[in-house]
Amino acid sequence: MTSSSATEQHLRDLARLRRVRDRIDREYARPLDVEALARGVNMSAGHLSRQFRRAYGESPYSYLMTRRIERAMALLRRGDLSVTEVCFEVGCSSLGTFSTRFTELVGMPPSVYRREAALSARGLPTCVVKQVARPVRNREARAVEPQLA
Repeated sequence: MTSSSATEQHLRDLARLRRVRDRIDREYARPLDVEALARGVNMSAGHLSRQFRRAYGESPYSYLMTRRIERAMALLRRGDLSVTEVCFEVGCSSLGTFSTRFTELVGMPPSVYRREAALSARGLPTCVVKQVARPVRNREARAVEPQLA
């Protein structure tokens, strides 16, 4: 394979990975699995997982769960749904798995988040709450220190 054709193949793979990520962003509440995502872009599940991790730093499943938790956080802040209702609303089929992943990403169980979010978000614009409350993907990610000029 020449350098030019390798570069072209890499760009095609990146475009397919973007389509997978966009599909996860759109369809997070639907039942999605790596095999179905891979079929949608004509890749094997293993190849998709390896390439997705290389491109985005996490597996497709982890990215999907992060999207679900982000949406769950918004629904819990609203306060009109129970934790169980939120779990199923965002596409999770197991309350235990949902609670465990939520706790890993957010740092507290969903029931505690629901209670505390209602108190702490009072008076703040929704856009500010959404940005500040965003879950951290990849628990090992370091906090970025602000750069002072």
